[in-house]
Amino acid sequence: MAEEFTYRNARKEDARAIAELFQISSDGVADYVWNTLTPDYPGLSLIEIGEQRYAREGGKEVAFSYANCVIAEAAGQVAGMMHAYPMPEPDPQDDGPGDPVLQPYAELELPGSLYISGLAMHEDFRNKGGGTALLEIARDTARSEGLDRLSLLVFEQNEAALRLYLREGFVEIDRRAVVPHKFIHFTGDVIMMAAPVG
Repeated sequence: MAEEFTYRNARKEDARAIAELFQISSDGVADYVWNTLTPDYPGLSLIEIGEQRYAREGGKEVAFSYANCVIAEAAGQVAGMMHAYPMPEPDPQDDGPGDPVLQPYAELELPGSLYISGLAMHEDFRNKGGGTALLEIARDTARSEGLDRLSLLVFEQNEAALRLYLREGFVEIDRRAVVPHKFIHFTGDVIMMAAPVG
């Protein structure tokens, strides 16, 4: 049951745990992105690059920062996390990522929503209500930000995640074909889903 978990805002010292969980939730997309950043982080492993990015300061304005994460704990250890931030209006000067592998994800954005970019529980803590509780926290966050929708991306082949989101009221808005790459775990389509805050 969800009550075995406690939830709190992430702290800088959670950056490694966040990176590990984001790596799980992204099904290889994080590894792909972090690999493109290796010239900026010489000598670091992919997970260390992720840790450095999530340790960044700057508050909620830095999208990929611990400041936009919520931690689920069980018995004093990190059991899961959610990373979410308001999706801004597109910049008309922005031509996109310029990377064909990332282009499908860049095209699937819902401005004005609270975008859940990562939601994961460690394996031992799955199917115990933690993911559902984190989505409820996302709804509370969206309401506090004056946003009326949640959005997220999910691979169509990730059946467990898709079941959770459908059960929680998410519906498909759009989809794109995944560009195959050795880092990315799935093929098929990536789906943008949205749900009202309620």
